[in-house]
Amino acid sequence: MNEKIIELRNLHKSYEIGKNKQLEVLKNITLEVKQGEVVGIVGVSGSGKSTLLHIMGSLDHPTAGQVIYKNEDLYQYNDEVLSNIRNSNFGFVFQFHYLINELTALENIVLPAMILKNSPKNYEKGRTLLKEVGLYDRIDHYPNELSGGELQRIAIARALVNAPNIVFADEPTGELDNENSEKVFEMFLDIVKKHGTTVIFVTHNKEFAEKMDITYRLHYGKLEGI
Repeated sequence: MNEKIIELRNLHKSYEIGKNKQLEVLKNITLEVKQGEVVGIVGVSGSGKSTLLHIMGSLDHPTAGQVIYKNEDLYQYNDEVLSNIRNSNFGFVFQFHYLINELTALENIVLPAMILKNSPKNYEKGRTLLKEVGLYDRIDHYPNELSGGELQRIAIARALVNAPNIVFADEPTGELDNENSEKVFEMFLDIVKKHGTTVIFVTHNKEFAEKMDITYRLHYGKLEGI
């Protein structure tokens, strides 16, 4: 039986929108995710999906509640420690690829590993991932020489280079046409399952959501099972 890897306990998030006024985006959310699960979160635009993902990935702080990762409350730590935990344990794929234009495909992929000084075999890892995403022939290409689908595949490889325990994916195919969107999604799903990586995947695509191990809907700030 897979062990629990991340848990949300009574999570709240609100923003000040004026004098003595609060906008409550997330309301008393509780969730458990097991190692190796691919979890989908769906909801209409503006429902707070990205906010929830960012809090789970330690990119944003909750107003109240806890994010428990491997039995430790993430937000008990200061920003420096939290940054180290995030860089060593989490991978991120966003709607926009955020590749660095001055770096080649391979250099973009290995950059997170170089920052962590993980291993002298960083470039070997990068080459392996390039093969997995089907872009080894683009190894020396720069972002402006790649298509939208290729850019997102490079971004996925970059998210996996440090062998993260969890990948947080925020509408990673949202900018692609339907054909490329499906191809990138299927490739992403195949790779993370091969690596046994836990995934939290935010999407508005119902067909994608049906292929997750488990899917939740974020509705009026609350998380509901589907």
